[in-house]
Amino acid sequence: MIKVATIAGSDASGGAGLEADLKTFEEFGLYGMAAVTLIATMDPNNGWAHGVFPIGEAALRAQLETVFRGVGPAAVKSGMLGSGYAVDLCAEFIAGCGVRGYVLDPVMVCKGAGEALNPELNAAIGEKLLPLARVVTPNLFEAEQLSGVKNIVDVEGMKAAAKAICDRGARAVFVKGGAKLAACGGAARGRAVDVLFDGARFELVEGPLVDTRWTHGAGCTTAAAMCAGLAAGLSLMEAVRAAKVFVALSLSHSFALNEWVGPGNPSAWRVGFLNAKPGMR
Repeated sequence: MIKVATIAGSDASGGAGLEADLKTFEEFGLYGMAAVTLIATMDPNNGWAHGVFPIGEAALRAQLETVFRGVGPAAVKSGMLGSGYAVDLCAEFIAGCGVRGYVLDPVMVCKGAGEALNPELNAAIGEKLLPLARVVTPNLFEAEQLSGVKNIVDVEGMKAAAKAICDRGARAVFVKGGAKLAACGGAARGRAVDVLFDGARFELVEGPLVDTRWTHGAGCTTAAAMCAGLAAGLSLMEAVRAAKVFVALSLSHSFALNEWVGPGNPSAWRVGFLNAKPGMR
């Protein structure tokens, strides 16, 4: 089996983080591994307030030794890192083990939280991880943080941010517009618009905008699906388009976990197939 890994936080609710990554890898038919950087919790007695509990440096290094030198992934995705040593270790193992299919999801905030969890890590991520990534997958907030482009509300702003991030060393950037771009009037009605920039040209990647408030883990799933595609030998554009379809299907079958949050369903395409009438399969 093709082996793929995530370096990310664990979401105790199961909807995002490494849990979403592993579910996505499984749906692509790959063997998924995880190195846990932190544990994210949510307090049901305090309006789903987030807590973040980093894993120690020695424990994280031991996990990475297992994943990279004990097994060896064909591609790697990183998500929420949460500490300076996690950034350093991520860079050390990805560069040292020659991983070519590295997808950097620069997670800077938990869904439902308003500010970057660790704004001081932005410079370290930009300096040490951007040059190693095959593609970087920021949302609008993260694109602003990494690029210095402020108040991104339209496709032109997304393009400017993507170019600025490439100028900082990234090989390619996929800026996720989605519902947030549509909400501020920056996308065609009913369309989810993202921008891919490979350092030379821009591609608009469009799809139907799924009307749901339950989007927990959508960003993690997008990056994980791209990572899976790259591991399976797809080109970057093919991996991006496959991820776009996969996430749209997931969100079209999203559901509420509780009054505060709900994830997509990464097995939606398979469930739909299995439930279809025999003559429709």
